[in-house]
Amino acid sequence: MISPFPPCLRPALLLVLLAATCLSAQQLPPLPTADPLGAQIFAATGNTGMVLVVVRDDEVFMQSYGETAPHSGQRPGLNSLIRLCSLSKIIATDLLVKLVQDGTVHFTDPLQQFAPAGVRVPTQTIHGPAARAITLGDLATHTAGLPREVAYPAADAAHFTFPDHAFRWRWLPAFRLRTSPGYAAHYSNVGFDLLGDALETASGKPYAQLFAERTALPLGLRDTTLTPTPEQCSRLLQGAHNEGPCTDTQASAGSSGIYSTPEDMVRFLKYLLNLPGVPVHQNPAAQAVYLLPDQLRWIQGLDHAGTPTGLGLGWVRLGLPEDSGMILEKTGGGAGFATYIALNPAHHIGLFLAATEARVSTHVNIFKEANNLLTILSGLPPLPPEPVPSLPLSPATPAHRAPARSHRAQPR
Repeated sequence: MISPFPPCLRPALLLVLLAATCLSAQQLPPLPTADPLGAQIFAATGNTGMVLVVVRDDEVFMQSYGETAPHSGQRPGLNSLIRLCSLSKIIATDLLVKLVQDGTVHFTDPLQQFAPAGVRVPTQTIHGPAARAITLGDLATHTAGLPREVAYPAADAAHFTFPDHAFRWRWLPAFRLRTSPGYAAHYSNVGFDLLGDALETASGKPYAQLFAERTALPLGLRDTTLTPTPEQCSRLLQGAHNEGPCTDTQASAGSSGIYSTPEDMVRFLKYLLNLPGVPVHQNPAAQAVYLLPDQLRWIQGLDHAGTPTGLGLGWVRLGLPEDSGMILEKTGGGAGFATYIALNPAHHIGLFLAATEARVSTHVNIFKEANNLLTILSGLPPLPPEPVPSLPLSPATPAHRAPARSHRAQPR
């Protein structure tokens, strides 16, 4: 479905749609209002395909746009397979909180406690000795002093299969930290891969088994996996470019490797919103804010959906707690996908969005467009339009095309 409205009319369109709902202070826009707004986002981004899931209290809305692959003539469906990319991180931190809750680990446990035999976690920064050791909490909040990536894979490597466990633990001892742990936030994929490794070691189980037992099976997530079957892979959405095979991605379990479907994301959103009828409820500690911007020297790589007002365990807060429009969000991107989860706890509403790569990039920030949609469905005025940036913000376009098919594209 493609909207006939050009991007220049978007602010006016959103205002008209909001006014047309004739809201009172107690009313919210009907959930199908999401459809024309989603169509507008899809048209503005030019993505190959897109799925949108919205959960608000006991209501569920799901719509798809475009095609499962270029020229397929088929629209994505509830069981279309999606690479969650960095949304995998909030799954990892959910597992972390579960292991903290049962006493298996603590946020303050040093990473060294879970390192392979003979491997020393670095204690030196580029400026001298670190103030303290890296902890699991540092890894979960991007404050460990680690880089975004270890290195880029070979051109023929499948996405999210590099670096593997052996590579990153060989690399780690020689690395000098950018800052002392807890000093600054710098988005780090390798940090979350190391967190996933630590959870494996602490639990004594492979990450895939840990996730299945503690999250997937209790929630009934049938297609959320690190090891997709051939049948599941046949349902993987494809963008405008060849992004390589659908394969086992346990190597990047903590940071980016999980696959899922819109149908499973309905269940996951209900879990995140702690709605009635969900078989298990998430510990509130998983969505808590642990660091404020003024506690950190800087924050880098965490502002793709807006300016952070707080950092949680993989989550970024936009707005303040007393603001009814406050959003908790997590962005993802890479391997031909842009993915997003955003929650407005005050109105018990959350959305999941996944889009496959466009042939030509645009200046549209799909995450901020999704925030606007969520805000409107929360019964609040549309967000003010932002100036068009000078560089493309669309996460559907890989930030690095050399070396070929880099396994991680911004914003990840």
